[in-house]
Formats: sequence, structure tokens, C-alpha cells
Amino acid sequence: MKSRSESYAAAGVDITAGYKAVELMKSHVARTLTPGVIGDVGGFGGLFAPDVSGMAEPVLVSGTDGVGTKLKLAFLLDRHDTVGIDCVAMCVNDIVCCGARPLFFLDYIACGKNVPERIAAVLSGVAEGCVQAQAALIGGETAEMPGFYPQDEYDLAGFAVGIVDKAKILDNSAVKEGDAVIALPSSGPHSNGFSLIRKALDVENADLRAPRDELGGESLGEALLKPTKIYVKPMLALMDKVTVKAVSHITGGGFFENIPRSLPEGFAARIEKAAVKTPPVFGLIARAGNIPERDMFNTFNMGVGMCCTVDKNDADRAVEILRGCGEEAYVMGKIVRSGAGVELC
Repeated sequence: MKSRSESYAAAGVDITAGYKAVELMKSHVARTLTPGVIGDVGGFGGLFAPDVSGMAEPVLVSGTDGVGTKLKLAFLLDRHDTVGIDCVAMCVNDIVCCGARPLFFLDYIACGKNVPERIAAVLSGVAEGCVQAQAALIGGETAEMPGFYPQDEYDLAGFAVGIVDKAKILDNSAVKEGDAVIALPSSGPHSNGFSLIRKALDVENADLRAPRDELGGESLGEALLKPTKIYVKPMLALMDKVTVKAVSHITGGGFFENIPRSLPEGFAARIEKAAVKTPPVFGLIARAGNIPERDMFNTFNMGVGMCCTVDKNDADRAVEILRGCGEEAYVMGKIVRSGAGVELC
């Protein structure tokens, strides 16, 4: 018999709603199962037995992140099946920057009121993200917190673990002057800069559903809510065939914060602005908020969700491999000796 507390329910926490949410989640979780998963949903801990065959020194790599204020768009549009992809992406894209393959993922949802169908919709996105990343969803937590969150709002965060052979960890030590910087396009702002986006576009009062000519017929809501792309499969395929020297996940802080994190001291990425393929939504944000170009590149991905550094002689082959994986990759710059970190030319 399931437990139930009338007193707890009177305080705003419905345990039975939690049970229903778990039942609705199970089919989504099942989509993500991989051979390393041990046990089923509902235990106190998620169990996973990694396959370390062929690895001399297996190293675990972890990453954690949330979705941030992009969730406000999901609330306004009452659409909750994509933000879970963002949550997974923000974690696994960081992991792959180390050269690691994601193994498993756990989510955390905190809400004002547990509406099982809404929680299940969020989990459907988490599961889709895990499928794209080839990571198992082995656990999570849903916390109903009345009085802390508004009834129709929630927060979403996640945690991922991956694995890489120690000898294959990307440590940027091989980066040299003249190396090519390759861009992997983003789907839009991904899950970063939404506090500025919401202010610039006044999204709480904007028409989020009307088609806009400047967005190619898309609505503002569609353009902004597009989930973060997951680059695990194309990047692992590239690393299997070409020597990748460094990888940057372009998140909050944009080019100026993230690209230098993948470079040795004394080197910079010289980016050709004319080469960067920027979706129209970024121009709309810049114009509406009167945001300088420097701030745009220092806040948003500007159409580049991830970039990698390879030897200039491997650049064409790298682009070919990535395009074969469905990524419209292109060379957007090169590595130079400089203390600037990033140079926009």
C-alpha cells in the first residue's frame, strides 16, 4: 500500500501526486537504458557498471548545470517538453570537452505544486536529451516545495558522469599557432543569457506566438525555446578520426569567457566575424536591447554552440566528418600567439 499523509497534503505536499509522476516517467526512463544500468527507478541510488574494456586508466568526468531563466519562457508558453533537453545538454556538452563519453545522468526538479503530467513532460525532454547523448537516466528527484516556488513554476537541474581513458583527456597542451578553430552551429541562444533576453525583448509582455518576418516566419517563442544542441555524437566521432586538441562549449559568457578556457596561456583564438553564421534572433535581441557587439559576443553563443581546435592540415577533414554527422561545421578562425584570449576581426 502506498503511503499517504493527510496532514502533509493539507500543508501543500501531495505524496500521491509524486507516485503518479513516477509512473508517468517510467516509459521515458526506459528509452534511455544502456547496458551498464543496474536496477530500476525508485532505489535510493542509481547503479551503473561502466564498460572500461580497452582503457588503460579510466577516468570519470562529471558535470552539473541547470536551465536558468529560460524556464520563464516555458512557463509563459506552457510548454515543458523541451527544457529537459537543455538540462542534459548543458551537462554532457561540458563533459565531451574533456574528451569523455557520457555514461549516465540524474535530474532534480523542484516545484511549487507537483502536477504529474507537467513533471512527466519535463522528464520526456530529459529522456530525449539522454537518448541524444547516449547516456542512461538512472535516477533523479522531484521535490514539491509549496510556499517556496509559485504553484505553476519549477526549477530544473542535472548531473552527468562520463568516462575517458586518461591518455585521451583533452588538455590543450598540443595547441599551437596556426591551428584551425572549427565552429559547430547552435540552434539559437541555447540556455544562456536569458536574463538579458527577457529584459531586452520584454518577453513577459511580448507576443510570443505570432510569426515574425525577421525570424523567417518563426514566432519569438519558437526561436527562443529551441533546445540546446547536444554535440556528443559528432564530437566523439570526430575525436575517433582526427586529433582534436581542444574543445569549447560556448555557454554563458559567450566567446570571450569560454574559448580561452580551452587554450594554453599565451595563445588566443582569432575569430573572423564575417565567418560566424549568426541566426537572426541574435540581431533582434541586439536591436531591441541596444546591446553593443562586444556584449553580445560576451553573453551569447552568437550561433556557435561548440568549437574545436585542430591542426590546420586536418581542418578540411574535420569539417567533412562533422558534416557527415549532420553538423554544418565550418572554419571560423585560427590560433595565434597573443594574450587576448579571443580576437574578433
